[in-house]
Amino acid sequence: MTPALPRRALLGTALLPLAAHAQTARRAWPERPIRFLQGFAAGGATDIIARLLAPAMAAEFGQPVVVENRPGAGGTLAAEALARAPKDGHTLMLINNGFAVSAALYRRLPYDPVADVEPVSMVCSVGLVLLAGPGGTSDAVADFADLRRRALASPERLNVATVGVGSTQHLVAEAVQSAGNFRLTHVPYRGTPAALIALRNAEVQLVVEPISAVLGQIRDGGARPLAVTSRERSPLLPGVPTVAELLGQPEFDIQTWYAVAAPAGTPAEVIAPIDEVTRSVTAAPEMRARLAELGLAPRSLQRPADVRAAVHAEIARWTRVVETARIEQQ
Repeated sequence: MTPALPRRALLGTALLPLAAHAQTARRAWPERPIRFLQGFAAGGATDIIARLLAPAMAAEFGQPVVVENRPGAGGTLAAEALARAPKDGHTLMLINNGFAVSAALYRRLPYDPVADVEPVSMVCSVGLVLLAGPGGTSDAVADFADLRRRALASPERLNVATVGVGSTQHLVAEAVQSAGNFRLTHVPYRGTPAALIALRNAEVQLVVEPISAVLGQIRDGGARPLAVTSRERSPLLPGVPTVAELLGQPEFDIQTWYAVAAPAGTPAEVIAPIDEVTRSVTAAPEMRARLAELGLAPRSLQRPADVRAAVHAEIARWTRVVETARIEQQ
């Protein structure tokens, strides 16, 4: 599940070239335009980020980078296309945490998420936030400690809304409950707006969403942030504590992330420049500023091997969450 982002992010996605030196030092690869797959509809977060990256990457590669939307099945249609593409580096994909969630949630996939896809370079990430309603009633949750106290006293009496069974938000809610050793009742809704309306109407006591998707509701007072799921506090919500702080579990760290991936088996001499260029354009001041406008923080790891290990660890984490929460695999 990919979060919605502000409408202004749809405008002006083409960035000025970030590295003219690539024009004078052309590599043997790439030899032709690069397909840049993404598995969600136009205008969503993954699409916006892919279209921010594409012109900057093209400037360094010396070849066009063409974003290709393949929405459907939580990104698995695009991932299947990536897994079946030639292993020559001319087909890439912007994957997100939904890739790892799908690996845990689906009993059978038309590709092996570990063996067929090679995560190469991390781009950016954003934490999720636990939201309570606007308050003003005796039943309103005061803060995270109040939420946990009431949930411990009356398991499953309080409701948590997400955008659907098996969504990233649902699994994050389950992970928070597991870490805090309390139970809520999960109520799925058809999309973020419906979940937020339910929160405003006190039909549910908690909503879990990526921070970037709900900043407007927080700022207008329609929802109150109780905690963020990243290890560090969010610069967008500096006064909001982390789940790690509140539970005394410094290892607790869940974020929505985005990474460039290639088909597994792509030669190392191609993987290396993909990583180099991705990290270069992500580190550029212009790109960092644009990502910050979207509530996203650049997130670089040193080597492709580190990115691969991080993504595979995410798959293992969500597999454990699915098993612990007894979520039926699809």
